[in-house]
Formats: sequence, C-alpha cells, structure tokens
Amino acid sequence: MTGTAERIASAALAILLDEGAAAVTMRRVAAEVGVTAMATYRHYPNRDALLRSVVDAAVADLTADWGKRDDTGTFDGRVDGLADDFLDFALGQPNLYKFVVTDRRAEVRRFPDDFRSGGSPTFSPVFSAVEQGLRDGVLKPGDPLEITLALTTPAMGLVQLYHAGRIELTEADFRALCKRTVERVLNGLKP
Repeated sequence: MTGTAERIASAALAILLDEGAAAVTMRRVAAEVGVTAMATYRHYPNRDALLRSVVDAAVADLTADWGKRDDTGTFDGRVDGLADDFLDFALGQPNLYKFVVTDRRAEVRRFPDDFRSGGSPTFSPVFSAVEQGLRDGVLKPGDPLEITLALTTPAMGLVQLYHAGRIELTEADFRALCKRTVERVLNGLKP
C-alpha cells in the first residue's frame, strides 16, 4: 500500500471506530487525509471496497492472537480465554463489532460454508477449539459447526442487548454474566 492509501485506510478506520460505519464517506475520509475525494478513488474504487479493506485488516490484526491467552492448557481454559478475546473486541471496539457482526452488507461471510471453511476470523478460533474438544472427548459427539454456533451465539446475543442499552450492568458484571452463560452452555455440551 502506498503512503496515501495507508493514510486513507487509517483515516477510514479512525472514523469507523469513533463514529461507526455510517460516518465513513469518501469525502469525509479525503478531508481527514487532506486530499481530494477523487484521490481516494485512485486507491479504493468505492466506499464498500475501502471499508472491506480496512475492516479485514483490522479484524485480522485483532484476532491474530485469539485463543493464545489460556494458561491452564485445558479445553475449558481455552474457551474461557476465547470468551475474553471476544468480549475485549465486542466491548472495546463496539463500532467495529457492529459493522462486522450486525450491519447488513452485500459481501459478508455466510453460515454455514464460510464458517466451516475458516472464513470467519472471529469464529474460526472457537471452531478449532471445538474440533479439538471433540477429538479429545470433552464434548458430546456432534457437528462441530453447530456446536460452535451453540457456544458462541448466546454471548453474541447478550452483547447485542448490552450495546442496545437493554442490559444495565457495569462492564465487569456484564462480562461475568457472559462468561457464566458460556459456561452453562458448555456444561450442556459435555458428556
């Protein structure tokens, strides 16, 4: 990426993180960088391409170390660490989370094929842990994709409610609620 393209991407990401995807326009980004709106089109053909590039890079950076904080070496410890990774993302970068997880867009990863093939950087670490848990016999036999979905969607639903102001807890209490919920689901998935 050239210097101007990097500055454009950096400005778009900053706007997205601070204000949400709706605030990212080619004119706004150009103004932030100090170039003409037409200059942005030399590097990114349109707003969607700019956002896709910026978000893909941000999520790849964010998820590069997911699942590596487990100190216990156990399946439960790995899932607990992944829950922390997810909550750090969802609560620490809510506008990026909303764009990645809830905003309707034409080119998004779709269940089941993109998730089974490893196309989702936020889902794949949990999917890998579940596959290992199945091999190790710590989970009841079943489709690893559906087990991963059962394990991840309750926390995602709670995050949606929290972001919408429907759950009135401190962040620490909310994190504890999410972790207890994941633990309850996990207990139901064990033999």
